[in-house]
Amino acid sequence: MAIIPIEISELEKRATNVYEAIVVLSKRARQINEEQKIEFNQRLEVLHSKLPEEDSEDLEPPPSPDQIKIGKEFEKYQKPTERAIDDFLNDVLEHDYKVVDTATPTQLI
Repeated sequence: MAIIPIEISELEKRATNVYEAIVVLSKRARQINEEQKIEFNQRLEVLHSKLPEEDSEDLEPPPSPDQIKIGKEFEKYQKPTERAIDDFLNDVLEHDYKVVDTATPTQLI
């Protein structure tokens, strides 16, 4: 898989600065990764529920052909960082600043 360079000016057009863009991209990539992990585990859980109960809980059974098929399917998915960058550059993502009340002093403990 080739690495496609991104112009920093493209990131700056959609964010206040490069660092903000990187934070937005990293948060979106984590979100996508978590969504994919949940989907993967749900699909494997369906397979596990169909399998007969084994007497030995100590040994993990070898992966079934269905599990291997699901794994290969998920390997073909676009990587979370790539999807986050595509979403960001295609204006699919919306990001806002969290408003922090600076009028009340914070107390350090």
